[in-house]
Amino acid sequence: MGGEPNGDNAPRALLALYDEALPAVYGYFARRCGDRGTAEDLTSETFLAAMDAARKETPPQLTVPWLIGVARHKLADHYRRRHDRFSIPMAELPEAVDPADDWDAELDRIVAEHVLARLPEHHRTVLALRYLDDCSVPECAELIGRTVHATEALLVRARRAFRAQYPQPEGGMS
Repeated sequence: MGGEPNGDNAPRALLALYDEALPAVYGYFARRCGDRGTAEDLTSETFLAAMDAARKETPPQLTVPWLIGVARHKLADHYRRRHDRFSIPMAELPEAVDPADDWDAELDRIVAEHVLARLPEHHRTVLALRYLDDCSVPECAELIGRTVHATEALLVRARRAFRAQYPQPEGGMS
């Protein structure tokens, strides 16, 4: 039934962006959620929210980075809803420049993932937001519903707990 020209452009733009954006959005969740089903659900929620935004009178500029921003908010909502089920696979760390260092980097990743999985949920959450999602301390505070000061204190305790469980290298070398 005759749509306004601007009202049809943004939803079409989102559909055109979908094939490019889907792997980025799903990958964002897959690296941060404990299971595939949750990553799929949050990806769907993200695209539904994006379509709602695209249908507004003045839609946002639809880009992959904008969608990742929507995804970050969906993940924060998920953290708030399901505190007890959060776990973090540390899937993708930067590759070592020297191929000879690949095994050490992979071993460090596996050990770090194992240590992180053993930490209490609130420590895992704040460490993931700060170091995996690269959120600032004020952003972390907003996402977990704490003050900045309380979040800073939580980060100190979380880092201390992580270091206490991380195995010390033999021979004193780091």
